[in-house]
Amino acid sequence: MNAISVQPVVDMRKVRRAVRSPKGNLVLVLGAIAVIALTTEDASHAIPTVMNAVGAATLADIIIQRIERGIWVFPTAGILSGLIVALLLSPFDAGMIAPATAVLAITSKHLFRVRVANVFNPAALALVLSAVLFDAGHSWWGALPELGWGGALIIGAAGWYTADRINKLPMVLTFLGMFYALATAASFVDEPSDFASLFRAPDLQAALFFAFFMLDDPPTSPVKYRDQAVFGVLVAVAAFAGFEAFGWLYYMLAGLLIGNAWWAALRTYRSRTRRSGASPAGEGRPVHATLQATADRRL
Repeated sequence: MNAISVQPVVDMRKVRRAVRSPKGNLVLVLGAIAVIALTTEDASHAIPTVMNAVGAATLADIIIQRIERGIWVFPTAGILSGLIVALLLSPFDAGMIAPATAVLAITSKHLFRVRVANVFNPAALALVLSAVLFDAGHSWWGALPELGWGGALIIGAAGWYTADRINKLPMVLTFLGMFYALATAASFVDEPSDFASLFRAPDLQAALFFAFFMLDDPPTSPVKYRDQAVFGVLVAVAAFAGFEAFGWLYYMLAGLLIGNAWWAALRTYRSRTRRSGASPAGEGRPVHATLQATADRRL
């Protein structure tokens, strides 16, 4: 009797590759931060928020990937988007807001794309839309504001490790430097108390979490250092303008979406320029284009 070969439902090699990828590594880091954050919140609200958001985003990611690509994937992107959504939304919002926002994040990845990469940071777009459409609150409890300077140090250390691993520290530092330089300058012009909140909890921890874990999303941010610097400055100016002019709850997230749109437009322009024959035949792709393509494949 011939032996019957059974193909496992889950390919553990793919799982290991997913965990070792930049996104997989970020999932582990954010998972550890989530565990710490849960000790500072009402567990009866925070735990269901995390489980609902991560579960909904994971399921949506698996289904969409199966429909689009015809394969089963380890849903790293779904877990990551669900975690970020859960850690930023208020755990006291209505029960359906977290899973709805998480599904919106995953869906947006597939709706707004340029070539092989999504245009907008999925979690940022979904969180802005949830605030506008559902009046969702953003508490940034996952940034550990309840731990004060200790929380800021944890976020800073974990974020530095993550950003350095994907070579995005110049962007992060440029954003933080420009954002707080604008806040400091504005405090000399307007009432200083209007900007004092940016330098203390929870806004300080939120800015660190945003810069280290959202701004530097590989598919939606530049690779070259010069582009990283421009991107960081643009997002900082747009975010501060949103805070100063409109007092938006989601001023940093809105600034990131503006930066994402600029980067997608610039990439499209550069791609069309290369295809128009600006480079001699057989010369090969520019180094920065190859690096960006590598980052795009890490979705």
